[in-house]
Amino acid sequence: MSNQFLVAIIGAGPAGLFAARELATRGAHVTLFNRDIKVGGLAEYGIYLDKHTMKEGLRKQFRQALEQPNLEYYGNLLIGADGDLTLDQVRALGFDAVLVTAGAQGTKWLGLPGEDLEGVYHAKDVVYAYNKLPPFSQKKFRFGKRCALIGAGNVMIDLARFLIYYQQVDEITAIVRRGPNEVSFTKEEMKHLIAYLDLNNFEEELARVLPILQTIEQDPELGRHKVLEALSKAEPKTQPTVFRFDFLASPTAMLGENGKLTKLEVEDNTLILKDGELKARGTGNKRTLDVETVIFAIGDKVDETFGLPTERNEFVKNPNPKFAEEGVSYETTIEGVFVGGWSRKASEGLVGVARKDGINAAKAVWQYLQTKPASGVDPAKIAAQIQALNKPIVTKAELKKLESVEAEEAQKRGLEEFKFASNEEMLQALGL
Repeated sequence: MSNQFLVAIIGAGPAGLFAARELATRGAHVTLFNRDIKVGGLAEYGIYLDKHTMKEGLRKQFRQALEQPNLEYYGNLLIGADGDLTLDQVRALGFDAVLVTAGAQGTKWLGLPGEDLEGVYHAKDVVYAYNKLPPFSQKKFRFGKRCALIGAGNVMIDLARFLIYYQQVDEITAIVRRGPNEVSFTKEEMKHLIAYLDLNNFEEELARVLPILQTIEQDPELGRHKVLEALSKAEPKTQPTVFRFDFLASPTAMLGENGKLTKLEVEDNTLILKDGELKARGTGNKRTLDVETVIFAIGDKVDETFGLPTERNEFVKNPNPKFAEEGVSYETTIEGVFVGGWSRKASEGLVGVARKDGINAAKAVWQYLQTKPASGVDPAKIAAQIQALNKPIVTKAELKKLESVEAEEAQKRGLEEFKFASNEEMLQALGL
């Protein structure tokens, strides 16, 4: 029998890892389940390729979190309807609470004609592939010379950089639903891309959308400044690629021949102010762009098959939480099951935001635990049931071993970083 609270955390990205550390520090026995072999989630597999210093800094923090003696780690274990265990099976193991921090694993599509054509992708697939996350790392992509990116955030910029430096494409067009004032990328990210911007085309675009901006009394100079403020920090242009914006446009269809994308159809938008909120509305005027690749960078949604009720791309939260943190509900509609990080609010913010949300979710769980006695289940019994599953399970000890094997391989090859690109290679390196 154990008088320690037992908490299961599903997902080992920043939110899950920092939540695990918070709960373990408070004295709970934490079991951390992870779909991937490695920890880190989007911090490991979602940050741009060359940001080695940032990634290594985060890995150091994750290692420290995992060092808690009352924290177990089980990687290569999928929780969900089609997983190794369902959410209900995890709950039945005897945990006092379950915190879901598995991110937003669903893929958000717009349901447009032609989404199944070769050459049409979601940002997540591409980002995971170039960061070597199995099984995305084995996926084949068709990157043509002319590409369209749907969206105007930092992910769009990462994708543009990848297409420029790793795929040597000729042209990239960012399709932006609203105007230049509403782009959401940061100056810090735009400095990597700004040298490729076709400045003449940008001025023509501003002139084209000016009448619509004027109807809602929007200052076009603000949009110009927002896009061009990175010019003073511009990284040098080393490729012939040209980057352009297509403002006030929404994709309506992808057209192709023999199953391959050849054109993107877009509809021109206008802007309206409704209840103080700026909205884009289609005008009915449609046109096509010659492209061989379209990548949607429009955010994510949760996995609807996970085992929790969903509404509008999110897991349903209790609207009247008993254990709120900073006025936010981390409770689902199932007692004892909580959500944090992108599982609580898909596509919200950066690693630092996910970290804070994970910690707050852990505090909400801890509040809940104070209202009930511990289940008394022996953690060793749970561990034995998990190890009895008919598959290779990766523990903390194996994670350490994998890190040293990859570090040796990087040194051997003279690389800053080396990653195995498949689960099979990782498991083989571990002798599992």
